[in-house]
Amino acid sequence: MQPFDLTVRPRRLRATPILRSMVRETALDAHDLIDPLFVIPGQGRERKPIGAMPGVFQMTVDALRAEAEQIASLGLPAVLLFGLPESKDEQASGAWADDGIVQRAVRVLKADNPDLLVFTDVCLCEYMSHGHCGIVRGDKVLNDPTLDLLARTAVSHAAAGADVVAPSDMMDGRVAALRHALDGEGFADTPILSYAAKYASAMYGPFREAADSAPQFGDRRSYQMDPANRREALKEVAQDIAEGADMVMVKPALAFLDIIREVRALTQLPLAAYNVSGEYAMVKAAAAQGWLDERAAALEILTGIKRAGADIILTYHAKDAARWLREPSPAR
Repeated sequence: MQPFDLTVRPRRLRATPILRSMVRETALDAHDLIDPLFVIPGQGRERKPIGAMPGVFQMTVDALRAEAEQIASLGLPAVLLFGLPESKDEQASGAWADDGIVQRAVRVLKADNPDLLVFTDVCLCEYMSHGHCGIVRGDKVLNDPTLDLLARTAVSHAAAGADVVAPSDMMDGRVAALRHALDGEGFADTPILSYAAKYASAMYGPFREAADSAPQFGDRRSYQMDPANRREALKEVAQDIAEGADMVMVKPALAFLDIIREVRALTQLPLAAYNVSGEYAMVKAAAAQGWLDERAAALEILTGIKRAGADIILTYHAKDAARWLREPSPAR
């Protein structure tokens, strides 16, 4: 049987690995990735495995130093720090203390690796005795009184040497509060990466083990976004840009690729996306069962996030991805 005439044959450009590489539209690179790290009090190079996140650890500052050297050697440009304090209270005092765990870690990392960018998560949940991201009265998380504590935290991070501060709390007006405080304290050059569209997602479960940040009552749906909403995300992003954000983020990434695409169309600012703990844990769990190829699946997910429009991807697969991207792709 004679096939009908085909003058357009897309398969011509898929014939060999080299040809496919030449016409590939989206290039994923280690320099696109940020590695989130969890720092804990303690002496020595202690590393505590996180059960729900195989391959990820809580680390003392000394252990963090070695980790940062490895990260830099892999060509990764940046880390994002989360801190677990020695004690918690209802004012999150460990978040903004000059000798807080994140502040100590920033000083050490910048002294050891001045070219490694250190982003700091500006939130209060790990430091609050109740586990919420703001000051609580009764069963309500208060917005405006929380802004001062967030601003104090951002200034303390900048004073310690943080390259970028990243507010993740989702309080209204927090970008403006941080910008005003940073500028007033002499840190006008410190950029803000805003978690601009952060959803109340089921994908944060493993992170709450890693950061010891589960709320002691209720949930975070009164301040984090409803996963069903798209237009609201654009409103949140536009507001943060108007308040002075230098970069914006969508979190989580995998179920919100459409939001990443929409935000990309909205702004020319650098756009980050967070490949969160639950997304990482799902790939790890399936790979452990032999149900999928971890390398192939992780790189496919990260490429999809970048293809959707993200310039920067925060991912717990960062180190592995950097190694995999250096190696020849296996035959599939």
